[in-house]
Amino acid sequence: MSAATSLDELLAKDAIADVLARYSRTLDWLDDEGQASCFWPDAAIDYGFFKGSAADFLPVVMAIERRSARRWHFLNTPAIRFTSATHAEVETYGLTAGARRSDAGSYGGTLYGGRYLDAFEKRGDEWRISRRDYVLDWSHPIPDQPVFDPDAAFPLPILEVLQGGHPQYRAI
Repeated sequence: MSAATSLDELLAKDAIADVLARYSRTLDWLDDEGQASCFWPDAAIDYGFFKGSAADFLPVVMAIERRSARRWHFLNTPAIRFTSATHAEVETYGLTAGARRSDAGSYGGTLYGGRYLDAFEKRGDEWRISRRDYVLDWSHPIPDQPVFDPDAAFPLPILEVLQGGHPQYRAI
């Protein structure tokens, strides 16, 4: 492999990792436009409960995310294999948690462990997801927790994102 090819692959890996980081952030902050920028609109999506294009999937997944008052998507370092200069197969393990506020004011939800089996495609100068199959490996309920009011002795800010456009969200 030439030095130029090695450099191109390193830059592509960085771009792919950036897309995956953006995917998690934009879900957690409810950024519809940022989430759409992770996928080619014609990307084939299969989450089991949904099979279709990314353009059709994005409103569905964002509606699901909006049902949680708090959500976290954590992804590990992706495994990337290039099949050409413009195509890559990518597998990424992830943990996801979502918590909903009950009428009583407590929070409960589910912790999920799964993996994203993606194909990435470079069009022009941009890498995005062109196919995604999600595989759920396990899930575990998160028991109801009391309301997370700040502790006066150790006051930490508490974040609750209920809609897009949160004042602490920064486009990165």
